[in-house]
Amino acid sequence: MIDPHAPAPPGAPPSWGVQGQARLPVRPGIGRFLVLAGVFVCAACGLVYELELVALASYLIGDSVTQASVVLSVMVFAMGIGSLAAKRLRPRAAAGFGAVEAALALIGGCSAMALYAVFAWTGGWGGLWADGCRYLLVAFSLAIGLLIGAEVPLLMELIQRIRRQDPGGAVADLFAADYVGALVGGLAFPFLLLPMFGQLTGALLTGMVNAVAGGALVLGLFRRDLTRRARWTLLVVNVTVLGLLASAAALVDDFERAARHAVYGADVRVALRTGVQEVVLTGGTHGRPLHLFLDGRLRFSGRDEKRYHEALVHPAMNGPHARVLILGGGDGLAAREVLRHPGVRSVDVVELDSQVVRLARSDPALSALNRHAYDDPRVHVVTADAFRWLRSAPSTYDVVISDLPDPGITASTKLYSQEFYGLARRVLAPDGRLVVHAGPVSARPRAFWTVDATMRAAGLRTTPYRVSGRNSGFAAGPDRARGGEPGAPGDWGFVLAGRTAVPLRLPSDGPRPRTLTQAGLTADARAVRRTRVGRDLPPSELVHPRYAD
Repeated sequence: MIDPHAPAPPGAPPSWGVQGQARLPVRPGIGRFLVLAGVFVCAACGLVYELELVALASYLIGDSVTQASVVLSVMVFAMGIGSLAAKRLRPRAAAGFGAVEAALALIGGCSAMALYAVFAWTGGWGGLWADGCRYLLVAFSLAIGLLIGAEVPLLMELIQRIRRQDPGGAVADLFAADYVGALVGGLAFPFLLLPMFGQLTGALLTGMVNAVAGGALVLGLFRRDLTRRARWTLLVVNVTVLGLLASAAALVDDFERAARHAVYGADVRVALRTGVQEVVLTGGTHGRPLHLFLDGRLRFSGRDEKRYHEALVHPAMNGPHARVLILGGGDGLAAREVLRHPGVRSVDVVELDSQVVRLARSDPALSALNRHAYDDPRVHVVTADAFRWLRSAPSTYDVVISDLPDPGITASTKLYSQEFYGLARRVLAPDGRLVVHAGPVSARPRAFWTVDATMRAAGLRTTPYRVSGRNSGFAAGPDRARGGEPGAPGDWGFVLAGRTAVPLRLPSDGPRPRTLTQAGLTADARAVRRTRVGRDLPPSELVHPRYAD
């Protein structure tokens, strides 16, 4: 029988597999601190890569819940595989860790730029992007996860070579530094990297920090564990990685401009990242139609926006309309249509992104298109989340207009929930009307009829309708299909509702619409009823959203 407490024979490795004490240029206590500091930095960088992939995939593909699930699940799986694979590198832990960190810095740092490049230059919303970029996202998640997973076994080997320690204690120290680093990386991403540097530059800078930390730890602390050739190889590799990342960071502005032109065309006039979203304005000069994009999705096109906004606003204005509430609609176009009606005394616009309102006020083309609606003293703007604002709304309204993004976009799901419509019903006057933009009927009928079912579940009587003629040629909804592609939206769907049944009529004493007629509106309402999906669709709720097709 072997005594587990007996001393190891001469020349045998320690019982936990460490090959021997490292020859360090510093005292063991300082060396141990430096290894834990390296763990801290590398963990922070690893989490930034994860969050960067989730954020960029949500922006480019849509449906943030799905993208987060794909990225994180694939990455965690790959981390397990990476930990197993790193066992082969333990005899050369220092060289292995240096190689892993150099590869992680390069792949993680360039991942965001590579994804955005494929999005911009492979057909954008269709073609390769429909499948190929999802595969690329999985490939990056897998590669980064494998490399992150390989870090801990190698670091465990290195820290044990500094000072022999009970394995449980060493694991606790490593994981403590790892988790604290992940916390710092998780907070730095939304509060420092994104607002100061943006997604692409933030990822590149993280890669540079990763390369410096990994290279410095190995070449500075464990250089005596490497042969002369290995030291020079690792130094050249790290300098090359840093050079590539630094060059990409220096050229990132030119890259973003070229990518925007590839996506939106050559006439991009305004491109800015607000605290809420990316806002892009194209056209509006030399006879070209004006387009507004929010996070890459078309919010309106000057080619057909009148048809959308007249259909959204005018049927709801049939009846008392002294006080009007617009939820969303920061571009001022819904307010433009409301102000055309006589008898309007006040219009409250609740918009989350103040920069969109600023553009609607100051951009010459956009302010001309909305007829300087924000200069009208009857219009009052509140910068707030519509859901939160409705919970403490100060008064009731004759008309509530919900001019919000499509329900299939994850960030908008709560604004199409039963709870949201319950709040909207509470601010309606007894004979007031609520109208909701419910997404395209032809492309996403189940989502459209789920909006109708959700409004009915909130105690509202609904009248669904649509208008056709959507022909912008750009992506608008969560599916990112271009006009003319299979599944691309060809209409806009709306739901008109009230505490009691609301007839679908244009006001007899209102302005004459430029694109709508009563006969056309009635015919479209009959046509939309033929698209009904099911009779008892469940409502969408905050804790149970149901808009994924």
